[in-house]
Amino acid sequence: MSRYPAMFAALKERGEGAFVPFVMVGDPDPDTSEAVIEALIAGGADALELGVPFTDPVADGPTIQKAHVRALAAGVGFQDCLEVVQRVRRRHPWLPIGMLIYGNVPFAMGLERFYSECAQAGIDSVLLPDVPIRESAAFSRAAEEAGVDAVYIAPPSAAAETLDAVAAASRGYVYAVSRVGVTGTEWASSTVGLAESVERLRADAAAPVMLGFGISRPEQVAEAIAAGADGAISGSATVQIVESHAPAIAAAGLGGAARKEVIEAMSAELRGFVAAMKAATRAR
Repeated sequence: MSRYPAMFAALKERGEGAFVPFVMVGDPDPDTSEAVIEALIAGGADALELGVPFTDPVADGPTIQKAHVRALAAGVGFQDCLEVVQRVRRRHPWLPIGMLIYGNVPFAMGLERFYSECAQAGIDSVLLPDVPIRESAAFSRAAEEAGVDAVYIAPPSAAAETLDAVAAASRGYVYAVSRVGVTGTEWASSTVGLAESVERLRADAAAPVMLGFGISRPEQVAEAIAAGADGAISGSATVQIVESHAPAIAAAGLGGAARKEVIEAMSAELRGFVAAMKAATRAR
């Protein structure tokens, strides 16, 4: 059963929006990736969006593309990601966990098997950034049968019929894209037209609306919530912190005091970033 409704209900009662950080599983290696996830949770993340490394991440900008490359170079595949999620789930049974994965993986595995394995690992939702809503029916059916929320993207300035279709198909939450383009802090988010899109989505009884793409500063989180979104998702800014520490982690080797020190420094920076972004969800 999805954990999103309980999360959004609790946040609404407290007068808060949701802050959901994204990180690539396996970046820069599986063990460090788990430490990254734990730091995000300790910083106050309301939920997680976890990426699975892929060779052709067409929706991602340079920062997250490099995270894909680092994780793939570490030999991380889909099954490795599920194992990480399973361990995180055992430690945090209440936390909503979403997976972002490109459509080739479920298509190659077979949709029934893919969503079943996601459910068994404790994943609440799956977002397929390269599957448009017009091609989503088979994915949605398989997800529903497995008890996984199918999440779809509401493009910026989308036609009314597209928003209606996204609203009808999305479970857990709707991913509202803040601007045209790919992920990345290089391009700022925009709330222009967001209020109108949220109103249209809510008219169709959509799941809560989360704003993503280009969210890297607390004021952008506050702007998203002020525009009517139920929360914000930040990816590239989080991944940049991991990237900045990756060379030192590699140099420190597989164990010892040096590695522990570098990972703690990275974790402290991640906790501080998440705490600041989460605080902005309360600034209403």
